Amino acid sequence: MYLSKRLPHIFSTNSLADRLYALKKEAQPIFDLTLSNPSHCGFSYPEDAIISAIGTKEVFNYSPDPKGLISARAAISKMHGCLDPDQIQLTASTSEAYSLLFKLLADPGDNVLVPSPSYPLFEWLARLEGVEARPVPSIWHDGWNMDVQWIEDACDPKTKAIVVVNPNNPTGQFLTKAEWKGLHDVATKKKLPIIVDEVFACYPIEPQRDTIGSILREPIDSCPVFLLSGLSKAALLPQLKLGWIAMLGPAIEFSEPLAFLADQYLSVSAPTALAAPQLIAIAPELQHQAIERIKKNLEILDKLLLGHQHLRRLPVHGGWSTLIQRPDTEDDEICVERLLTDHRVLIHPGHFYDIPKNGFLVASLLPSHSDFAQAVQALINGLIA
Repeated sequence: MYLSKRLPHIFSTNSLADRLYALKKEAQPIFDLTLSNPSHCGFSYPEDAIISAIGTKEVFNYSPDPKGLISARAAISKMHGCLDPDQIQLTASTSEAYSLLFKLLADPGDNVLVPSPSYPLFEWLARLEGVEARPVPSIWHDGWNMDVQWIEDACDPKTKAIVVVNPNNPTGQFLTKAEWKGLHDVATKKKLPIIVDEVFACYPIEPQRDTIGSILREPIDSCPVFLLSGLSKAALLPQLKLGWIAMLGPAIEFSEPLAFLADQYLSVSAPTALAAPQLIAIAPELQHQAIERIKKNLEILDKLLLGHQHLRRLPVHGGWSTLIQRPDTEDDEICVERLLTDHRVLIHPGHFYDIPKNGFLVASLLPSHSDFAQAVQALINGLIA
């Protein structure tokens, strides 16, 4: 049987996944520092309000709109504070938003540029559309700094967009004003749109003075910009699938072609779209819970790392993850497998996010305080063993 070349060549799991499966099968306790599903992290949800919102009888009157229900788009526009509902295109998720934009902007064989390190899903979202997600390395200097010149140099005739995440996942770094200006200038010069993923922008943790909390506060006039977000992060509701694309500046010219693409799928469910205004209304309280959880876990991490000068965590401008730097004395893959096998600690290796050097582990900041403290202590014990 023939399978598309866009799919992986093999579907077998790696040794880390195999070891994790074996431990779970043995009912072995795991100190999980990869837990990033907010619905599993013990947050206090207004359950009655959510159930009431998604249980409306209006679902029996299905009136599809390729752009998405106007009530949902109006609520999203109000949340962002400075947009018109006509600038919003609803999608079933942020991942679907990427797929639609890659269909919209590129042909098979084209490429999009993605500053690295970044989220590994981009490679497959692009590849499944026949497009190459081409990583552009950032400069390491006590953090990863975007090199705008490298981005410009990476452009070729088949480059059709630049993708950035603000704040980045997993580094947690917001774009600096200089990086955004340089990126905007390059995109204007090369006549390229910019796709900006701001799913974590509502979680500022340790922002710096020269950074951009959201590109919505910056002038956008000479190149199309598509801003992405969704309920999965904004309201801690990954199970209620709703994402959106905000078309900024000249991007509004793509509104009708984008709606045409969305009309072929009509993938946004009516219950979630109808519930969107109420779900967005409760989002700030849930965001507050998450921010408090993240900040407290960072305090726990900093306290436990005291006295271990060879271990440190990098600043977290925003988002749910932190990078823990360790001595580069062991390959990351070997390190995380040893931590899981010998100490029952599950944590992501840095190369999972295209971090190009050993010595970085990626930990989620969402687990409960007690679970997080136990997991970090077990991690430290494993790293100093």
